[in-house]
Amino acid sequence: MSELDEGQKAFASFRVLTGEANLSERDQLFRNTAQLFAYVSDRCDDEQVAQYDDVLCHLAELVEVEARTHVAKLLAPLERAPGTVVVKLANDMIDVARPLLEFSNVLSDDDLIDIIGNRTEAHRVAIAGRFKLPDRVGEAIVDNGGTASIKRLVRNTNAEFGHSTLEKLVARATADVEIAADLRGRTDIDWRSLRGQIDTVAGKVMQTLGVVDKRGEPSAESTVNALVYNRLRNRAGFSATEWKVAYNQVKALSDRRHLDSKALARFARFGYGHHAAAALTVMLKVSPEVLIKWLAAQDYVAITVALKAAGLSPDLFEAVVATLPWRDLPTEQDKRNIAVRFETISHDEASGIFDLWRAHAFRRRQNQDERASA
Repeated sequence: MSELDEGQKAFASFRVLTGEANLSERDQLFRNTAQLFAYVSDRCDDEQVAQYDDVLCHLAELVEVEARTHVAKLLAPLERAPGTVVVKLANDMIDVARPLLEFSNVLSDDDLIDIIGNRTEAHRVAIAGRFKLPDRVGEAIVDNGGTASIKRLVRNTNAEFGHSTLEKLVARATADVEIAADLRGRTDIDWRSLRGQIDTVAGKVMQTLGVVDKRGEPSAESTVNALVYNRLRNRAGFSATEWKVAYNQVKALSDRRHLDSKALARFARFGYGHHAAAALTVMLKVSPEVLIKWLAAQDYVAITVALKAAGLSPDLFEAVVATLPWRDLPTEQDKRNIAVRFETISHDEASGIFDLWRAHAFRRRQNQDERASA
């Protein structure tokens, strides 16, 4: 019997689990279910992930902290994990939450920001050490965190700092010599370029701290890296690594039934191009390979028809198209042509074209599967 068959068999036993089961049985079932999912996560479809999510969320309410900690450690390294239970455990006490906060790529920036604002300093310290920490998350730590989380943030060489975040960090550094020393040690920040763009008071503080000399030159250790605080995700082109993370986070968002036009608008507003593209694959019910092909081929017609069929407003359509990780940035003429095409085609026309394309693609894939199995 395959692992997936074992999983289906296991799900049948969940129906008979009643309040009469003792704590030890529940703990063991919780651990075993998570372990089974870890074995088969790369082969589960959305419906199966949803089943695991429901069961694990239910059991998480019934088990002791040791079992929740064990399951959090199992789920933390998975690229695809049930979104609801991951967020639930990430909001748990710190011993449970820590591995997810430090390592789980299923947690989105919005999830992390929510935890930063509503949980403990220990939670913020764990988040501050993540391998990849976007500026939005870092700024939330600076706004809400204590000394411990801010020190770990500044020492995290993979943390991105925007102008606003650096201004706040410089202000905090005036009262903490360790933060000041750690800021001086960041060789990835172009202090000379930054000084001309941040608040005047913060600029003077930077000079006092020795980050720049009196002529506004960078310190000896400082190197120019404007991408640290001036990077736009949609200008970086398509990245397979970023796509993988974004797609799994979007799928987790969909698990929680939070993937909608508001989420898509949020991705566009913050320049999360890969997340916007991943969201479209789920909302349009097309395979990731299809959307990636459209982006690589600069297929503006396909994107326009698909998004018109999806019912996007003109403003959201424009924002999404500008954010997507195209192979090359659309030219101004491209943008005008796209806008005209979107305005000209009706929703019914776009829906008809998209449905015909989807039916043709399905038949072609079915024929390929039949030939492969022959």
